[in-house]
Amino acid sequence: MSDSQSLSPALLVLEDGTTYRGHSYGAAGETFGEAVFVTAMGGYQETLTDPSYRRQVVIQTSPHIGNTGWNEEDDESAKIWVAGYVVRDAARVFSSWRSTKSLDAELTEQGIVGIQGIDTRALTRHLRERGTMRVGISTVETDPRALLARVLEQPPMTGADLVAEVTTAEPYVIGPEGDKRFTVAAIDLGIKSMTPFRMAERGCEVHVLPASTTIDEIRALNPDGVFFSNGPGDPAAADDAVALLTAVLDAGLPYFGICFGNQIFGRALGFGTYKLKYGHRGVNQPVMDLNDRRVEITAHNHGFAVDAPLDTDVPTKWGTARVSHVGLNDNVVEGLELRDDQGTLKSFSVQYHPEAAAGPHDSSYLFDRFVDVMQNGKDA
Repeated sequence: MSDSQSLSPALLVLEDGTTYRGHSYGAAGETFGEAVFVTAMGGYQETLTDPSYRRQVVIQTSPHIGNTGWNEEDDESAKIWVAGYVVRDAARVFSSWRSTKSLDAELTEQGIVGIQGIDTRALTRHLRERGTMRVGISTVETDPRALLARVLEQPPMTGADLVAEVTTAEPYVIGPEGDKRFTVAAIDLGIKSMTPFRMAERGCEVHVLPASTTIDEIRALNPDGVFFSNGPGDPAAADDAVALLTAVLDAGLPYFGICFGNQIFGRALGFGTYKLKYGHRGVNQPVMDLNDRRVEITAHNHGFAVDAPLDTDVPTKWGTARVSHVGLNDNVVEGLELRDDQGTLKSFSVQYHPEAAAGPHDSSYLFDRFVDVMQNGKDA
């Protein structure tokens, strides 16, 4: 943090008029988005480079941010995706043997407008009580009323179809570690780079494909399984992804989905989705696997959820669907599964992030489960 930046004023205004004054952190300018809070104490580099944060202003609840700087290894994509960044105490000095620059320098280089020196605990409590809302951050505007007027002009997250803004432009392949065992078609709805590597560790050749991929293009790969990634926006607006997944299920291909991929799976199975009051974002969310009652601590980033019955099997044309995982804080659906008439698992999804580059790693077994489902498909 330079002395000039520490003295540069910044203004934050929520859509209900709530105002905070602090100092600039990152680039100068003005930005808008949906205000969301993240409860992780670390892993801010993975958070910032997660495409699921497209059009969102991230508030870190942990008060001290930036102490490990920025490195060239932990990015989850090719750029920072957050619309803006809010911290309480920005580290004046960074220290890590892997760091190459300060967090502030990287935010500035990538043009990310942020604010520091505000009471993020009070701001988080406000969002918990009132719900997620639009926000603006500015280093050039001093009048809260003027900034509020521009905040109210911004589109809400509800109804936003953002997949096309974050998906890969061209297909690419992540080769397997060791001998190839399976071919996976991974639809990029905003994929994090660690996800295909977790599959590659298990002998999968992963073809990462644009969201516009057709079922014929998937078939041409002769995949053993299909994966849908995390991503930003409202799943109720992602009709193309739902149509593609419906075709995948019609083709009888094993399926695994994460986060947005869970919501798309829910829609394909006939369930609805809805917006959470303030969402789940962080690395400390308790989830129970209803099959064995095992509890795992998980990493989350979602503002929408699937509306499905927690204790009822639902018949579909592909088999029986049911909720497989539930969040223990609020009973939100955290996983779905589809089984055939013999009870064999054919497809499944989870709302959280088993790849969790910054941890925790309680859920890494889900990649093994995907391998098992694909192997069962091969043996059938």
